[in-house]
Amino acid sequence: MAVTHQHLPLEQVRPGMILSDVLLDAHGQVLLPQGAVLTENMLALMPRHNIDMLPIQAPPPSPEAIAAQQAADSERLAYLFRKHDPDDPLDAATTLLRDYVTVYRLGTGEAA
Repeated sequence: MAVTHQHLPLEQVRPGMILSDVLLDAHGQVLLPQGAVLTENMLALMPRHNIDMLPIQAPPPSPEAIAAQQAADSERLAYLFRKHDPDDPLDAATTLLRDYVTVYRLGTGEAA
């Protein structure tokens, strides 16, 4: 699963947030590794290294947000394949395509 991130100004970063990428100084030296949990002391030292933006991991989506996105994706797939009859033996390619797209977008089951 890909880590989603956002670049936040130092003023908006709070202790407990997690770095999504390695943090380097102006000379290419590693200041903090990817996945480091930021502390108040770490944040206080950032201006000393001329760092004003940090790559922060976005919080994971809530179960409700995931369910809403899956419902929207399912509705969109139903619209896109609205003219397709899955029982039509002459349209097996479209059935296979729909199966693959469904697995990709909804992350459910396996394609044939």
